[in-house]
Amino acid sequence: MSKLSRATRALRKPQAEGVLRAILPAGQAKPGPPLGPILGRPDRTFEIKNGQPTVSYFLKAAAGIEKGARNTGKEVAGPVTLKHVYEIARVKARDDAFALQDLPQSSVVRSIIGRARALGIRVVKDLSSEELAAFQKERALFLAAQKEADLAGQAEAAKK
Repeated sequence: MSKLSRATRALRKPQAEGVLRAILPAGQAKPGPPLGPILGRPDRTFEIKNGQPTVSYFLKAAAGIEKGARNTGKEVAGPVTLKHVYEIARVKARDDAFALQDLPQSSVVRSIIGRARALGIRVVKDLSSEELAAFQKERALFLAAQKEADLAGQAEAAKK
C-alpha cells in the first residue's frame, strides 16, 4: 500500500467527536483505559472543563453527613434548611447540567429537594443549633447500633 493511499484512508477515517461526562476523584484520571482511549485524538489535543461537585456532595456537606440513609423513606440521615438548598441552587444553576437546560431557579430548587429526599435528608424551614446538636447525637447512637447489628449479622453468617 502506497503512502498516498494510507494518507487518504487516514483522512477518510471518521473522528469521534463528542462530549464525555465523567466524575473523577482528584488525582484518579489515568491515561489508560477506560478514560484514556476515549480522550485520545490523533493530534493529541483535548479540552477539559471542570464542573462543580455533584448536588449530593453539596447536600451531604450541608447536612454534615458522610453517607445518605439506608432506608430513605424510614430514616433521616440529616437535616438541611431551605437556605442551604437555595445556596446550592445558586451554585448549581451556573453549572452546565442546569444552565444548558435553561431551567428557572424554582425548578433547580425542586430538583435539589428531590435529591435530598433520595439521600434521606430532611429539608426544614428553620433549624437551630440545639436541634442540630440533638439530632446529630441521636444519629450517632443510631449509626453505632446499626453497625453493631451489621457486625453481629456478619459473625452469625460466618458461623454457618
